[in-house]
Amino acid sequence: MPVMKGLLAPQNTFLDTIAKRFDGTHSNFLLGNAQGSRGYPIVYCSDGFCELTGFARTEVMKKTCTCQFLHGQETSERVTQQVEKTLEGQREFQTEVRYYRKNGTTFWCLLDIVPIKNEKGEVVLFLLSFKNITDSYGKSHPEDGTHNRKSGGTHLSQARERGRSVLYHLTCQFTNRSKRKLPNNVFSQPTLPEYKVASVQKSRFILLHYSMCKALWDWLILLATFYVAVTVPYNVCFSTPDDSEPDNPDCDSASRTTIVSDIAVEMLFILDIVLNFRTTYVGPAGQVVYDARSICLHYCTTWFVLDLIAALPFDLLYLFNISVTSLVHLLKTVRLLRLLRLLQKLDGYSQYSAVVLTLLMSVFALLAHWLACVWYVIGRKELASNDPLTWDIGWLQELGKRLETPYTNGTVGGPSLRSAYIASLYFTLSSLTSVGFGNVCANTDAEKIFSICTMLIGALMHAVVFGNVTAIIQRMYSRRSLYHTRMKDLKDFIRVHRLPQQLKQRMLEYFQTTWSVNNGINANELLHDFPDELRADIAMHLNKDILQLPLFASASRGCLRSLSLHIKTSFCAPGEYLIRHGDALHAQHFVCSGSLEVLKDGMVLAILGKGDLIGADLPGKDQVIKANADVKALTYCDLQYISVRALQEVLELYPEYGSRFNEDIHHNLTYNLREVKCHMQITSETVWPISVFGVAEFYIFVTYILMTIKPLSFQLTFLHCSATLHKLPIISVTLNCGRVCEPHQMADSNSSGCA
Repeated sequence: MPVMKGLLAPQNTFLDTIAKRFDGTHSNFLLGNAQGSRGYPIVYCSDGFCELTGFARTEVMKKTCTCQFLHGQETSERVTQQVEKTLEGQREFQTEVRYYRKNGTTFWCLLDIVPIKNEKGEVVLFLLSFKNITDSYGKSHPEDGTHNRKSGGTHLSQARERGRSVLYHLTCQFTNRSKRKLPNNVFSQPTLPEYKVASVQKSRFILLHYSMCKALWDWLILLATFYVAVTVPYNVCFSTPDDSEPDNPDCDSASRTTIVSDIAVEMLFILDIVLNFRTTYVGPAGQVVYDARSICLHYCTTWFVLDLIAALPFDLLYLFNISVTSLVHLLKTVRLLRLLRLLQKLDGYSQYSAVVLTLLMSVFALLAHWLACVWYVIGRKELASNDPLTWDIGWLQELGKRLETPYTNGTVGGPSLRSAYIASLYFTLSSLTSVGFGNVCANTDAEKIFSICTMLIGALMHAVVFGNVTAIIQRMYSRRSLYHTRMKDLKDFIRVHRLPQQLKQRMLEYFQTTWSVNNGINANELLHDFPDELRADIAMHLNKDILQLPLFASASRGCLRSLSLHIKTSFCAPGEYLIRHGDALHAQHFVCSGSLEVLKDGMVLAILGKGDLIGADLPGKDQVIKANADVKALTYCDLQYISVRALQEVLELYPEYGSRFNEDIHHNLTYNLREVKCHMQITSETVWPISVFGVAEFYIFVTYILMTIKPLSFQLTFLHCSATLHKLPIISVTLNCGRVCEPHQMADSNSSGCA
């Protein structure tokens, strides 16, 4: 049985784990790159830290873990040196220090530095936690102190209890008995998650909800459910002895013919309850839940009560020779509640047309069976009433006369149960299908009323089930049919082109996940026929998250409407590269959900989460910007992006905002992927020979270039001119800086092209 598998790709949920563990406590923390060679740059900044210090996130992302931007006149130099040594030694450290906010006000802070390791045991990140202790510092701590976790001591214990509440939430080792007291072994357990692909923690006794074994078991339970739907009404109506015949041997034997199969079905239902307590499910976020406790809670709050009632072993009364009354048979009708589970799973069968048709026919036959049982009960009640006006004309009496087995003394005698059931089913089916041959007909008032209801139900069932089977399948499963059509095309494409298994798996994973997100609906095609005014309003609503960025705060409503029409959505699975080093940057990307990492030479330069903007400033005319790093998805990511070409077209229509945009884009990009290269060559047409201004002037000129352009590398080459020139050396200077300069910009070194 096909089911929704959920999101199965392994994810690096480090950022999500940190965010969840900080929830409910002070969330003032930074993440720094421990493998960087230039002062351990900050790769992530929490919103709480921005609120505490007053710095914007884009400003903090350009700094280092030493937090020199928070230093002031009263910041301890000794603490600053110890922080630098701690980062170099990649060890844990805690201290109290006075920091300065952006507006110049000071605050006392409990700084906690903890190294974070990957799966290889290498320190890759630093977690810096900041707790504002200004209010309590003067009362209990007249002077600042510095503590190292390895030294121990009473004051250290107090500091841990006072300042590490955030880090305690990174474990499940603490209790709720006291907010300020820790278990003795809290530091003997791992306190921080590792920066690595999350491994699935599941028990060996957990059953996957999409496995083949579970599919076969569901089919078995489906057959058992149909068995219950057939036998329970039959036993209630045909095997229940009347009050006038408490010792009828035929009825008693009929009620015991299915005892073995009934007990077997009960055991299946009980075993199904046990398996449901150990079967995974898909959570609200689309993730597969493997935790046994979560599975139990989910099952108890959904189908457990219904399944438990339906699995009550009433048939075990036969084993103890207890007389089974009609009340017990009526109680067994609660097993029909299992049909609700069948309705829940019908969607799983819907992709198979043959199965759908079989299920519809089975439902029709099941309804006829139920009505046949009711028809028999009506006939028995007419006989038991002993009404002289209706006793001799009931359908059971007429059937007995035709079969030469008439009833005598009320309900004694008559046709066998087998003949009575076949006749009842024959009548209900002929009535439901509007045939009605008349050999079994309704004579009494009760029988006629029942016949009228049966014919009305039959007209509805005939029109719905038989007359519109094709239309029902197309209407109910058109989206699923489109899904399987595209899936078949994709598989045919993979088979024809003989793609490798890894690439095939990535394609199928991407297709299935994107389909689960948008259900195969192409928003552009859907909105294509709408008027531009309405499409713009819809686009602004769909893209309101990215349009609310400070970058677009000064844009007019008309500009925002034009931008919204060019914004597109994309999806990235864990491990997929959104951008690779050296690729041409053709769009600005906004992270709607999930997290990504910026990598260069295997080092993490930045971690991007929800609300981050990644890209580069707009290139000049006929200029191509290359990415200076890789951008790789850590989790499933929903992204919105606008192409550089579309952005330039909109800014040309709104020049008053275009200049402001070019100024603000540097400050709003969480990470700028612009390649840091500026190749500048001074040729004989733009540079004078050394003899023109002398050696001293030459060195002044080089110093001026170095101070103005601030290149990352500098190369000086002496080129000899041809004999037709002055036969003097010409200088070729190659610079590597943070901007790309055009050749014509070299004439004016003060221009903004290389500033």
